[in-house]
Amino acid sequence: MKKLGTLLLTFLITLNILSQSSKKAKIILDDVSIKMGAYDNMVLEFSQTLINEDAGIKEGDELPIIGSIALQKEKYNLDYQGNKLIFDGQKMYVINNDEKEVTVSDDDMDGDDGFIYPSKLLTFYKEGYTYELGEIKVFNGRKTQFINLYPMDSESNISKVQLVIEIRTKHIYQLIQIGKNTSKTTFTITSFKSNQKLSNKLFSFDPEIYSERNGYIID
Repeated sequence: MKKLGTLLLTFLITLNILSQSSKKAKIILDDVSIKMGAYDNMVLEFSQTLINEDAGIKEGDELPIIGSIALQKEKYNLDYQGNKLIFDGQKMYVINNDEKEVTVSDDDMDGDDGFIYPSKLLTFYKEGYTYELGEIKVFNGRKTQFINLYPMDSESNISKVQLVIEIRTKHIYQLIQIGKNTSKTTFTITSFKSNQKLSNKLFSFDPEIYSERNGYIID
């Protein structure tokens, strides 16, 4: 009976610790979202690496994918993997310059493919995840706090997401996405600028530039 009581007490203490960890993680995430979401705009440059040992892709086997994104509230202009993605707040334009093809949809990317897009950095965690505090690490002189996020959907292709927060600035430094197939995608913000002078044209699609006259096909 005494042993059962000890086990029950240990279980309750563990639950309390996990609950406190979850609350602290949520506070940090909300602080980051509020801090970064308050900027008039943000211009980010980033690199993305992939490790998937099951597919024979080891660390350093492939060069990082380099991209950039300008965000202004819900609007953004994203250069990623040779494509330009423009979301004007209502429509999404995916521009493939190599194929000279433009795909138009009536809404933003929804993440149904299991990938966390750069445009969703400040909001993706708000639904469908549980949280816990992770380690504190120092990268190149930056003191960072890891936040571990776990999908609540048991059928998700993601097993864990780690957000790496720079403690001093309350900015996101890295997002690490670990798949159930052991793949590991690391998204690192290499340059961060806020409240820049940006033209409104940056967040709008210009049909003259991407016209049939210039060889583009609009789907």
